[in-house]
Amino acid sequence: MKAITYSQYGSPDVLRLDEVDRPSVGPGDLLVRVHASSVNAADLEYLRGTPFIACMGSGLRRPRRTILGFDVAGTVVEIGAEVQRLAPGDRVFADLFDHGFGAFAEYACAPEAAFAPMPSPLTFEQAATLPHSGILAIQGLARGDHIQHGDRVLINGAGGCVGPFAIQMAVAYGAAVTAVDRGDKLDFLRSLGADHAIDFEQTDYTRSGDTYDWILDLAAYRRLRESRRALSPRGHYVMAGGPFGRFMRLLAFGPLLTLGTRQRMQMLMWKPFAPDDVAALSELAASGMIAPRIDRVLPLEEVPDALRLLESGEARGKLVIRIAMEEVSSDG
Repeated sequence: MKAITYSQYGSPDVLRLDEVDRPSVGPGDLLVRVHASSVNAADLEYLRGTPFIACMGSGLRRPRRTILGFDVAGTVVEIGAEVQRLAPGDRVFADLFDHGFGAFAEYACAPEAAFAPMPSPLTFEQAATLPHSGILAIQGLARGDHIQHGDRVLINGAGGCVGPFAIQMAVAYGAAVTAVDRGDKLDFLRSLGADHAIDFEQTDYTRSGDTYDWILDLAAYRRLRESRRALSPRGHYVMAGGPFGRFMRLLAFGPLLTLGTRQRMQMLMWKPFAPDDVAALSELAASGMIAPRIDRVLPLEEVPDALRLLESGEARGKLVIRIAMEEVSSDG
């Protein structure tokens, strides 16, 4: 099968299109023909091997997992003897972050528990945008469990992979949404339902005097004290992206900054493709309350270009990888 592989950490230049063996199917596994995938910021981190401490499990000097990619949308073509829930022909999607990666390939193999049925109205390309970014968004907003109708929600770094989902979710939860990103993305953010859009290069939202009941920070370029200044007296601040050092400072000092108050500052404790969150995400997508926004669709061989475009910050919505294949017989 064709796959995008790499054998050393570096820029997208180290990626190459290779012919590799199809994965073998264990007793509890599914083999899925990948129709589409999408790129995420975490792909760049594992491609470059940074931050070091976060990528230690992927190999110290060179990557042990040679095929990148987390998001999968495809069709089950083979099942192991112990598989009970899914069957050949089922349309499924998954985040393979906890299962060895491998989405930038014609076939992917992982335990049955890694997969869920695709929301029925979605195409493969639309479904491929959801598993990684959609779950980060829904967990970053705590599935709306603590957001009341009319609450003020700010999403910082809203124009990337996760932010467009988070904006739509917050609107669906009844919040008044402020989205922060660079100036050339403001119209895009408003088109997603944001009530207000702020150019971070022109306005410091932490000094505007406005406060928010929920801040989802996907960029984390402000100091913690500055971010806390924008919280309402009972506000929640959730950091879900940004420099690794900011996460460490939040872990160390976040509880101290809010000691004796009703504010909360916390890091997102992400659980990839957690079943309850997948169910909630699928319901939002199936009902049309959130809709994937796709900037463009590229073929498998252009994964390096997709990652370069993602890194540039120019994309408005998700970058999808269409993986086209000829029909292959069951014996390979």
